[in-house]
Amino acid sequence: MKVFYLNAKCQTRLSLLFSLKTSLLQRFQSTLVIAEHNNETLTPVTLNAITAAKRLGGEVSCLVAGTSCDKVAQELSKVQGVAKVLVAQHDVYKGFLAEELTPLVLATQKQFNYTHICAGASAFGKNLIPRVAAKLDVAPISDIIEIKSPDTFVRTIYAGNVICTVQCDEAVKVFSVRGTSFEAAPTSGGSASVEKVTPPPPVGLSEWIEQKLTKSDRPELTSAKVVVSGGRGLKSGENFKLLYDLADQLHAAVGASRAAVDAGFVPNDLQVGQTGKIVAPELYIAVGISGAIQHLAGMKDSKTIVAINKDPEAPIFQVADYGLVADLFQVRLNLETCGITHSDM
Repeated sequence: MKVFYLNAKCQTRLSLLFSLKTSLLQRFQSTLVIAEHNNETLTPVTLNAITAAKRLGGEVSCLVAGTSCDKVAQELSKVQGVAKVLVAQHDVYKGFLAEELTPLVLATQKQFNYTHICAGASAFGKNLIPRVAAKLDVAPISDIIEIKSPDTFVRTIYAGNVICTVQCDEAVKVFSVRGTSFEAAPTSGGSASVEKVTPPPPVGLSEWIEQKLTKSDRPELTSAKVVVSGGRGLKSGENFKLLYDLADQLHAAVGASRAAVDAGFVPNDLQVGQTGKIVAPELYIAVGISGAIQHLAGMKDSKTIVAINKDPEAPIFQVADYGLVADLFQVRLNLETCGITHSDM
């Protein structure tokens, strides 16, 4: 194998060429961020997606589709970094069905010639982004965690164990953004224009009937600053009351491992992990969770991790900042056990 070395002059020239290419790409970029909302308030992951879009360079626009979403549009117009807010209102968007939103996104991209289309990597974004990419006949890039340049993105594969850099040569780059990897864009200081867009004719292949939402006084799992999660070690759904009590003391959200969900201890909307929700709170407390690779992929970016498990060899201890090797049923789950005082809250 032959190895070639570049002298300093060649290296400098290559660096300048790369910088010039990046600058030229950024000059012609324009990104459409598909806003996720409930017609009243903006979903936080959209703010993370806006931050990612700003790193591409060029103009950032947001598309708001709903039945009565003027309030959300006004909220978005104040977000720093957003140049334009496009609003489409129609009864067909009441359930935010991807089947109906896809033609709207395609029509908007065609009208304004956007080079990038993105959304947060939530259930909403994961449903919509692949459909948009398929209709554009391009390959989507899912769950990105970093942007290197307008055509180069970073994402994780193999349950978060491998970081993959992807260069995309598609005419339109379509991707979803992992919210925990980007800071939320500031919600004040912006002055974007708000424009109405005409919705395309309804597809009519599916119909929104209803949705039933569980209500909780606890914070939403993906946006909570503190998360308390339980695993199969809790042995039953009744024992999750231990975690609920602790979560109430900490004003925390409650999560669970896939093993606990599969065992029927808790509903699957509490699942944290590769096939559940990705979280990165200030504090993550794992109780009775061994730490399967799929679970670690969903919480290892947490700022501080506390683990309680009776098995000293449990993989969860490899990522934990603080660990307690003990039987959780013989340990009183309170603030002192977890090394937390009221002054820390």
